[in-house]
Amino acid sequence: MSINSKDLISVINAKWTGSKDAVLIDHISIDSRSLQNGSQTLFFALVGVNNDAHLFISDLIEKGVRNFVVQHIPENCTDKANFLVVENTLNALQEFAGYYRSLFHFPIIGLTGSNGKTIVKEWLNFLLSPDYNIVRSPKSYNSQVGVPLSVISINENHNLGIFEAGISTVNEMAKLEKIIKPNIGILTSIGSAHDEGFLNLVQKIDEKLLLFKDCPVIIYQKNELVDSCLTQFAAEYMMHPRKLFSWSFTDKSADIFVLKKENKNDHTHITYQYKKEKFHLEIPFSDSASVENAISCLLVLLHFNYDQKTIQNRIEMLYPVQMRLEVKNGINNCSIIDDSYSSDFQSLKIALDFLESQKKNASKTVILSDIFQSGFSNEELYTKVADLIASNKINRVIGIGETISTFADKFPNIIIFQTKNEFIDAIESLNFANETILVKGARSFHFEEIVSLLEEKTHETVLEINLDAISHNFNYFKSKLAPNVKMMVMVKAFGYGNGGLEIAKLLEHHKVDYLGVAFADEGISLKNGGIKLPIMVLNPESTSFPSIIQYQLEPEIYSIKGLNAFLKIAREKNLKDFPIHIKIDTGMHRLGFEENTLQELIDTLKGNSTVRVQSILSHLATSDDPKHYDFVNQQIALFEKLSSRLISELNINPIRHILNTSGISNFPNAQYNMVRLGIGLYGVSNDASEQKYLENVGTLKSIISQVRTIPAGDSVGYGRRFMAEKETKIATIPIGYADGIARLWGNEVGFVVIKNQKAPIVGSVCMDMLMVNVTEIDCKEGDSVIIFGESPTVIEMAVALKTIPYEIMTSISQRVKRVFFR
Repeated sequence: MSINSKDLISVINAKWTGSKDAVLIDHISIDSRSLQNGSQTLFFALVGVNNDAHLFISDLIEKGVRNFVVQHIPENCTDKANFLVVENTLNALQEFAGYYRSLFHFPIIGLTGSNGKTIVKEWLNFLLSPDYNIVRSPKSYNSQVGVPLSVISINENHNLGIFEAGISTVNEMAKLEKIIKPNIGILTSIGSAHDEGFLNLVQKIDEKLLLFKDCPVIIYQKNELVDSCLTQFAAEYMMHPRKLFSWSFTDKSADIFVLKKENKNDHTHITYQYKKEKFHLEIPFSDSASVENAISCLLVLLHFNYDQKTIQNRIEMLYPVQMRLEVKNGINNCSIIDDSYSSDFQSLKIALDFLESQKKNASKTVILSDIFQSGFSNEELYTKVADLIASNKINRVIGIGETISTFADKFPNIIIFQTKNEFIDAIESLNFANETILVKGARSFHFEEIVSLLEEKTHETVLEINLDAISHNFNYFKSKLAPNVKMMVMVKAFGYGNGGLEIAKLLEHHKVDYLGVAFADEGISLKNGGIKLPIMVLNPESTSFPSIIQYQLEPEIYSIKGLNAFLKIAREKNLKDFPIHIKIDTGMHRLGFEENTLQELIDTLKGNSTVRVQSILSHLATSDDPKHYDFVNQQIALFEKLSSRLISELNINPIRHILNTSGISNFPNAQYNMVRLGIGLYGVSNDASEQKYLENVGTLKSIISQVRTIPAGDSVGYGRRFMAEKETKIATIPIGYADGIARLWGNEVGFVVIKNQKAPIVGSVCMDMLMVNVTEIDCKEGDSVIIFGESPTVIEMAVALKTIPYEIMTSISQRVKRVFFR
């Protein structure tokens, strides 16, 4: 990309403020955190429900960014940069992307649907890449923001584009159509995703078809409903000629009619009819979704006039698509970011931004294969890659492949290996320790073997943490706050069982105001992990006060005894204005100063310069229970009275906070200066009407270790607590009460999910394993098992076990590996 900044004035209908000289733009950004931002970056300051990028413009100017698209110019920034002022920055980004797309005239494939878009896109990229220089949406960049960012990555050397478009409600697809302008359209499976955004299924299909308004070819699975919508669509958008290229398992009038489908050894063999001829195809998957996605790819290959031999040879090499970046614990205190299934320039930029947001250690390493499908010459490509690596301040680069080896002189800190096996042979001598490692390689390099070698070895039960869901939940609760109300997020108890450090890093990027932990050692761990946010310690023991001071943590003080103990140490260390947090007991009767101790507190603090009252807080006992809302209001009134007295008599201006997660939703008038978000961040609400707006964060997964069939009358497990009434198929799962699964969840009280079907737990839950009844489920050893997540939810488990979701989540053992992904 190389665009004159002043040429954009008419494109996005902007008013120019700044230098009279135009600037050459070579990079578009919406992320203020990216280390790739520089003097030739055009930054679009997007404004969302919960975020306003205008707030970060002054920081970006200090970092060298000089060109911005804004809705208003921030105070004190007018003369410091160039500004393109527009009514709406998101619309401007989309208009710019549409303009940029119009500069290129090669074929574009546009995909939409409910399921399978990303998989079909990645498979088409694989199938067509031997013959085309392809640009495609990175990962799942299919939103109102993701689509323009994807299209902007086109360059003059590409000759085929593959972009996906996702929508969640009406009036969205028309905007994406103007950006993608596909020549070939693919409608993938229509399912229930985002049903809440549409009146009915017909409205959803009609909205998705708008992507193909001016598209000469539409590929789809033929069925009565879609055909009806297409007929109406054709009547509204009379573009001629338009080709409908369809396939079906049941309708013989389809262009591709599947005559026979047979599963053999995890493969699917189909016989299909095309132009009155029969053909055979072997698909290397057995699940119906993968088969349908592969057939969509088949139609594209037929449309491009590939011969049957080429089609078979390429489709039989299809592979499972890794659609997310995962963070894994590595050897020697390393953190591994696994992106071992793709290697192109655009996805490298995304992966490096993710590396920066998730770095566990100060030292950053990138293991990189040869890069394919960049659209640049090798000389230009590796120059750009080296610049990108330098801008992201990567400490060590390990290049693997013949091409990157040729351009090693462009990287000042690179170690080169011709092949993956050469690297593996030398891995011990590379001394990986205390660093964050991005593993980024084209699929043909099989870098998953490198990930396996660098990954910390644990058993096959994992708790997957969706970082995007945490961001969603955080923004949901943030949207409920009045302007300027601060947010403290609780990351105590290892982030409610989800992983404290990784979540704290994400929250730091969200610019949360405070973190809360229960004990000093939790705060120390976060500080050692590089967290710079202020951290309040809720339950500090007096023995931890020296460490709290050493690590610049901030203690909650809830008693005169504790205050005096802290003041004694503070005086010994000659501290001045050290921040402390005063806890008031307003009815919880757990910790805090009561009204009759307030005078002594005031007397002790008055005139004391050693410490500073950073905040005054209390805790609600029943903010989630409508039956006790009167009591909550009494607590709030008492907090107002006592905190106001402290403020008045001490002549201070502290932060005040009393609301927890349910308080944020139920008592908005008591937000004061700050609120404390806890369980809600992790996707749990006590209000069923609110729960639907939260996203599931943690999914506890395992695998089937063994499957056996027992006859009627045989028993399962300790104490013979399950007796088979008939021949029964039993699967053993390697997770038990030592991993945090309550024994009360056994004996057919609870269940797991295998192949989207419930499998009741039979017999007693053992220390390291449990057994389930899979008589009605077609499963085998090694198949994935969901212990909790979307189903069963931790809420369902808590109800059955007569406990609360907190206990379910925090009980998951540290020996269960946490895997973080986006």
